[in-house]
Order: sequence, then structure tokens, then C-alpha cells
Amino acid sequence: QVQLAESGGGLVQAGGSLRLSCAASGRTLFSGYIIGWFRQAPGKEREFVAAIRWNGGNTYYADFTKGRFIISKDNANNMLYLQMNKLKPEDTAVYYCAARQGSYSSSSNDYRDWGQGTQVTVSS
Repeated sequence: QVQLAESGGGLVQAGGSLRLSCAASGRTLFSGYIIGWFRQAPGKEREFVAAIRWNGGNTYYADFTKGRFIISKDNANNMLYLQMNKLKPEDTAVYYCAARQGSYSSSSNDYRDWGQGTQVTVSS
């Protein structure tokens, strides 16, 4: 099992930026893993934001990121990042990092390991 811990959330004005971090630990990291970011706003379902293949670095993004968000990783330190630029009020949500072993998926149901989440609030 992989343990994940997010940080970096907070309150930011529209148009601003935040960088989220996710510290990963646990079983052999992370051959064959996909590590992703999801978010969940109040009253809404959890939705896919971005993902990256731990070995190889292939990246995947939801359409709404439209080049505003960048996912990256630091294999040596077992860290995952999400740089979020040009933030909008509709980006307000709890952001989670998650891990799965195998092929890329944008479905939260396919991810087994989850962090506790970090709140991002974007004011207008």
C-alpha cells in the first residue's frame, strides 16, 4: 500500500497560483504506478484533474486545466506536484492525490490509495 499526504492548499484570489505537493511513501515506489490528482467540490462528485506515470513521465490532463495546471514529480524524493496557475473560483475544491498500479485511468474508482486532501479556495 502507498501512503500519500497532500499539502500546499490555501486561499488565493482569482488569477493567482498555488502549488500542491503530495508526499508518497510505502511499498516499493512506484514501478508501474500512475499517480494522479483529483478534486471534489461541495455537492459534486470527485473529478479527475491530472495524472503522471511514475516511471517514464507520461502526463494526462482533464480538459478544464487547459494548460493552466502542470503535474510534475520528483522521483528521488517521492514527491508529486500540481502547479495551478490562473486559478478561477470554480477551481475551489478539496484536492486529493491518488495512486494506482497499472494503466492510466481518469476514474477515481480505479485508484486504490488516497491522501487526506488539501483545501483550495479561490476567491473572486
